[in-house]
Amino acid sequence: MTDITAQATSTTTHQDVAVASTEPAGPARASSPSSRGDAGLVRPFRIAIPQREVDDLNDRLARTRWSRQLPGAGWERGVPVEHLREVAEYWRDTYDWRAQEARLNAFPQFMTRIDGQDIHFLHVRSPEPDALPVVLTHGWPNSFLEFADLIGPLTDPRAHGGDPDQAFHVVVPSPPGFGFSEPPRETGWNVARVAGLWAELMSRLGYERYGVQGGDLGAYIAPAVAEADPGRVVGVYLIGGLGIPSEEDVPGLTEEEHKAYSAIMDADWMHGTDHHALLRAAPQSFAYGWEDSPVGGLAWMLQKLKEFGPAGTVPEDVLGRDAILTNTSLYWFTGTFGSSSWPMYDSTGIGWPQGQRHAPTGVYHGIPGLRRIAQRDCDLVHWPLDNPGEHHFIAMEQPAPLAADMATFFAALR
Repeated sequence: MTDITAQATSTTTHQDVAVASTEPAGPARASSPSSRGDAGLVRPFRIAIPQREVDDLNDRLARTRWSRQLPGAGWERGVPVEHLREVAEYWRDTYDWRAQEARLNAFPQFMTRIDGQDIHFLHVRSPEPDALPVVLTHGWPNSFLEFADLIGPLTDPRAHGGDPDQAFHVVVPSPPGFGFSEPPRETGWNVARVAGLWAELMSRLGYERYGVQGGDLGAYIAPAVAEADPGRVVGVYLIGGLGIPSEEDVPGLTEEEHKAYSAIMDADWMHGTDHHALLRAAPQSFAYGWEDSPVGGLAWMLQKLKEFGPAGTVPEDVLGRDAILTNTSLYWFTGTFGSSSWPMYDSTGIGWPQGQRHAPTGVYHGIPGLRRIAQRDCDLVHWPLDNPGEHHFIAMEQPAPLAADMATFFAALR
């Protein structure tokens, strides 16, 4: 994981995001702050990708210039040509963007301007009047789609076999540069600044008390929200990553802790493509390929999703082919392959998620043997070791168990 609380001094080229709205003329480019007179307002939003953009995607897929297959077995040189070609052909010939667009538009969506940024978010209120508000923050390379199957069990547990007293009002904002949220115009963005956006958003929505949840990038942002808004955040729930020792910790580890640390260091996901180094060094160079070639973007997505998944699986087996293609389509249509890399290029080194002392902390995946490390910097009250699922993006793999575990953690904090 990258230490995205640190700021780098490098510069980048701003890339406007194509924002699809209710305007029949198609997507409009994100405007400069001076052109906006709606600071503080919350505006309804609806995805409406013009047909010409869908047709252009399919045309580019049909005209792909395919690479030769390099020597090697399986995925050892990257995504195999045969596998990628099969998924790309499905994307072009079978996948239905309009059906997925309609599914996403079933969630109430909004835009608001905070700190000079247009922020896109879902706001799904529970039918239960005493539901607890919660902010869900997705990771990289994902989008608000990450929580599509989680929102129902959270907002309406009664309809999903759960306890209606454990319902949530759900807010899912997209960080700057992801999806339909406006990309940063300058360097210096860090999790503390994003956390301030989320705190202001919850005030703008009228919530006085709320919880926060996050994984991957969200595992850094969620604790920072508690630090930014300590009087109102009731609890911080992280998918995982808490408790991983730093190199400085290693000499002082117990035998049990050292065994757990060694297992982490030997895991497949620790030895994949170093996207942190790539995107910290030259995100602009890589973005040209991803933004011009949908197959290039798809290959990058499949590469990382495989590395984030259980050993011996392909991403579609765990997350579903349509879900992966919808997420990739969102990156393609919004032009955010490059702008979503700011957590890497605005960082200076490597670090793991850490705790905070303003609100109780819980996790979905506790790491056996490392609770002592995890609770040094937080009030750790929830550390299960047997929750199901192995993928990095657990909300997509195991939405029902995740919803149930979140309900358990927040039950005492309402």
